[in-house]
Amino acid sequence: MSNACIALGSNLGDRAKNLKTALAMLTQTERIRITALSAVYETAPVGGPEQGPYLNACAAIATELSPTLLLRTMLDIEEKMGRIREVHWGPRIIDLDLLLYEKVMINTPLLELPHPRMGVRDFVLIPLADIAPDLIIPGLNRPVSMILASRPANKDVKLYLPQGWFEQS
Repeated sequence: MSNACIALGSNLGDRAKNLKTALAMLTQTERIRITALSAVYETAPVGGPEQGPYLNACAAIATELSPTLLLRTMLDIEEKMGRIREVHWGPRIIDLDLLLYEKVMINTPLLELPHPRMGVRDFVLIPLADIAPDLIIPGLNRPVSMILASRPANKDVKLYLPQGWFEQS
């Protein structure tokens, strides 16, 4: 089994339910097991058109899938949940991003690891620090907690649901 971290986000419909549905679909996928889950944070949108606030969380998983197959599984879940990609960084029912996969560094048209903007996105770093504060991000060569501590305080990331909000079946 390999370890990976993913980010989840939603700003359309019942946002908390969307996160729970995506997690349930991940847990029902063979060869994927959630090992840790952050709290849920409400965050202001970054980039893109004007839109409502997001709910964001991060999950650590153990998987037997390769990075590319894991990403394809995540994209399939997004599609099954009704995600429509019309506007870059536009509103979405669900967004699943593969942040890290072991210490793999890869840059292909389909996948870039680690996620190229994770080190500057508090809506990723704050929930990731909940579950893996000492995780060293390849390429940045610093732990999540240190990267987060070096950033200006962000008041646009607010706790929405504490850890323990999702029960695996």
